[in-house]
Amino acid sequence: MRASLALTLAVLLAGPALAQVAPSAAEVRGYQGLLAAAQTGDAARVAGASKAMLDARDDRGRTPLHVATFARQHSVIRALARAGADLNALENDRYDAVTIASVADDEDTLRLLLSLGASAGQTTSRYDGTALIAAAHLGHDGVVRQLIAAGAPLDHVNNLHWTAVIESIVLGDGGARHQATLRALIDAGASLALTDRNGQTPLALARSRGYTAMVTMLEKAGGR
Repeated sequence: MRASLALTLAVLLAGPALAQVAPSAAEVRGYQGLLAAAQTGDAARVAGASKAMLDARDDRGRTPLHVATFARQHSVIRALARAGADLNALENDRYDAVTIASVADDEDTLRLLLSLGASAGQTTSRYDGTALIAAAHLGHDGVVRQLIAAGAPLDHVNNLHWTAVIESIVLGDGGARHQATLRALIDAGASLALTDRNGQTPLALARSRGYTAMVTMLEKAGGR
C-alpha cells in the first residue's frame, strides 16, 4: 500500500514536466511548412499563411504556436498572432501554449503570449487543471504571479481535488520558491478553506509535512 502511494506521488510530481513533450530531433527533421518555420524562427514564412497552415498539426497535435513556444521563437509567436492563429489551441495531451511556457518556467514567452491575448484560464491537461495549478505544483513563483495578474482562476479544483494552493504544498518541497508561490496565492485571495479529497485543508497539509514557514504563512492568513 505504502509503495503504491509512493509510486502514485512520484508520477504526479513528474506529471506536468513529463507531459510537456517538446518536438524530438526526428520530429523536427520531418517538419515542413509553418511547423518548420516555427521551430527555426522563420517569421517571414508566416505572413500570408492560410488558416489550414496556421492550424497544421504534427503527430502529437502540436500546432506551429506550440512548436514556437517550446522553441522560444518570439518573432514567430508574434507573427502567428498577427496572422490569426488560435492562441488557445490544445495539443493531444490537452496543453496550450500558456501552460507549456508556464511549466517550462519561461516567463518571457509567457509574458508575450498573455500580451497577445492568450488565455490564462483554460482547463488543460489530463488532470483537468490549469496553467496556474501546474506552475504552483512546480514552484514557478514568477509564472504564478504573471498568471494571477492575467486573471487565472485562483480556486479551480482539478480532478485530483487539488487547487493551486494545495498543489504548492502537497507537490512542493516546502522551499523558498514554493513558499513564494503560496505567498502570491494568499495575497491574491485564493481560498484557504477548500480541502483535498480527504477533507484536509492547506494548513493541515502543511503541518503534516512539517513545512513550518508555510504553516506560519497560512495561520497568519486565517487558515484553519
